[in-house]
Amino acid sequence: MTKPHRAGWLLLTACGNATPVTTAPVSVASATATTTTASASSSVSPPSALIAAALQSTRAHDIAASLADDVGPRLAGSPGDPLAVAWAERTMRELGLANVHTEPVTVPVWKRGVETAEIVDPVRMSLAVTALGWSGATPKEGVTGEVVEVESLAALEAMPKDSAKGKIVFANVVMPRSDDGHGYGQTVGVRLQGPRAAMNVGAAAFVVRSLGTAADRFPHAGASLLKDVPNPIPAAAISTVDADLLHHTIARGKPVKMKLVLGPERGKDAPSANVVGEAPGTTKKDQVVLLGAHLDSWDLGRGAIDDGAGCGIVLEATRLVATHAHARTVRVVLFAAEENSVAGAKAYFTAHGADAARYVLAMEADSGTDRARFVRFSGDSAHASAFGEIARALSPLGITRSDGDTHGGTDISPFLGAGVPTIEVRQDASRYFDIHHTANDTSDKLDAQALAQVAGAFAEIASRVADLESDLGRAPIKGE
Repeated sequence: MTKPHRAGWLLLTACGNATPVTTAPVSVASATATTTTASASSSVSPPSALIAAALQSTRAHDIAASLADDVGPRLAGSPGDPLAVAWAERTMRELGLANVHTEPVTVPVWKRGVETAEIVDPVRMSLAVTALGWSGATPKEGVTGEVVEVESLAALEAMPKDSAKGKIVFANVVMPRSDDGHGYGQTVGVRLQGPRAAMNVGAAAFVVRSLGTAADRFPHAGASLLKDVPNPIPAAAISTVDADLLHHTIARGKPVKMKLVLGPERGKDAPSANVVGEAPGTTKKDQVVLLGAHLDSWDLGRGAIDDGAGCGIVLEATRLVATHAHARTVRVVLFAAEENSVAGAKAYFTAHGADAARYVLAMEADSGTDRARFVRFSGDSAHASAFGEIARALSPLGITRSDGDTHGGTDISPFLGAGVPTIEVRQDASRYFDIHHTANDTSDKLDAQALAQVAGAFAEIASRVADLESDLGRAPIKGE
């Protein structure tokens, strides 16, 4: 989770977290009782009919579970990719959305192969490992080398040229747990940039401690910045528990050797698609409120919380909006290939960026399955009062207003870079990175009540912005 750069493409997303599934509808009373309201002195306004309807439904959960269970893993260019596109089209039509269609996206293809790791000296111990996206392959017999541990990306980048020649660099950077996910932003750079830095010091391979907050043996997948690097180094993540084991073995003072076998392959670019549906507007139908989530997932788990949950949130929110007429069009886009390349966001902006002035708001759901805690606005300060009214309308959901820096999402970031305002619905991220990008990302982690709450927030925001007499202005663009 990182603060987005307004003018650039993002490789990262803000993601939520997971709690046990609950299938019963949530009441307004329970929604407000379990979350802090804006202030002790402020009163909670009665819920709108739309919020009440959201809280009585488990549809957001059911949509997310369907994507996870009926489609499963859906990395860009994999067999699950076209299944996910077909699922999205079918689901949008079943929900009664209008103008359902696909928009073609060409996606790069990276395929996971065999992956094993073990300490071979001074003791033999297997390690739970997974290749990072765009990792190179080892020879069939693997790579064996002495392990060099570094505690930060900066320490790795400071190593002299060829100082790790023939060795395996182990980046042991511990990710702190946080309720807003800032720990991910503090550590994700080592996964993204570490492999290239290891190449610069002559390493035979790179291994990183998983960017996760759980003490278990589920390694976390994720992209590296090796996609456009010729002859990329083999790069992998090991589980947090095995990272501790490796660290303690090295700390004994004897040389430690590791054997790593990775067999990923790069395929030819493949066809995929962004999937689009709408709740059409009436008097201002050419103006758009954009709700986005990403359809793809990493291949280890089933993509339930990342980002089946987001798909469930925005699809249910758009369905709820569509039950009443609104001046502006609310458009939902399920983006392709967010995880490995952001190809879907790039393609959508290429096709629609010239019309960015018609987009009055862009929001993204890619924060998992836990409850929303607060909302933040990035837009024209002259429209802060309109945002204040929207924030007050969310009080029955136990959601407060924050005036801190807004974090946009990966797939909507091109539009934010073009000055489109966003309202961030910040979910609790305390436990999300226990599961993020692992084989443990399965539908039993989805929380029906929390997803209903977040879907209600997205629907209420979209509905109100769709009917604003004016709009929310334009967001400031960094560097201007």
